[in-house]
Amino acid sequence: MAWETPQQQPYPTAVPAAQALPAERAGFIRRTYAHLAGAVAAFVGLEFLLLGPLKAQVEPLIYQMVATRWGWLVVLGLFMAVGWVADKWARSAQSVAMQYVGLGLYVVAEAVIFLPLLYVAAFFTSPEVLPTAALLTATLFAGLTGTVFILRTDFSWMRSILMVGSFVALGIILCAILFGFQLGTLFSVAMVVLAAGYILYYTSNVLHHYRTDQHVAASLALFAAVALMFWYILRIFLDRR
Repeated sequence: MAWETPQQQPYPTAVPAAQALPAERAGFIRRTYAHLAGAVAAFVGLEFLLLGPLKAQVEPLIYQMVATRWGWLVVLGLFMAVGWVADKWARSAQSVAMQYVGLGLYVVAEAVIFLPLLYVAAFFTSPEVLPTAALLTATLFAGLTGTVFILRTDFSWMRSILMVGSFVALGIILCAILFGFQLGTLFSVAMVVLAAGYILYYTSNVLHHYRTDQHVAASLALFAAVALMFWYILRIFLDRR
């Protein structure tokens, strides 16, 4: 904003990555993916802690989350609210510390909402299900990311399509919770496709639209897309078993 002084800005000379000098753009990309890797590592560490040493303490929470459709509806609503706040904080132009708080808050929220699904995958299915789903997610993410970096295509035109798809998916999920019907494997496949679209869109934004001071916000967006893809790939594996 016009009245902000340079001291208030974490990166006062930040410009869109596409307009930055090559060294600045490369540094921004490195920071973004380093923070993404850190977010994924923190998520894995939290889940290992919650489903390992703290399993006995966490199990009552897991059962409460899925005991009724209304309980899961409340969890979903809280997750969306927390996600909105975390993204807003991660985009803060005034405080670098607030950006990290936003990213950390979102990682914790994802770790909590994943608990029931990972609990089933870890203790009630074959041992190879969880690592296979994780490996497939990582492979798809790497392929989609590589496609954007090689082609240098601007996928910002996908924004409207992704927004419409997200609202439709949210409506279907709410109806499934309220009326108690199963979404099925086909819906999970469609959500994996939607997540792939988000990965293309956000990766493109890293190259073309994010400012060079927005590596925390960019990493949060990418982490959210990867988590969405992992959730529904894991659901597909669980549905097949």
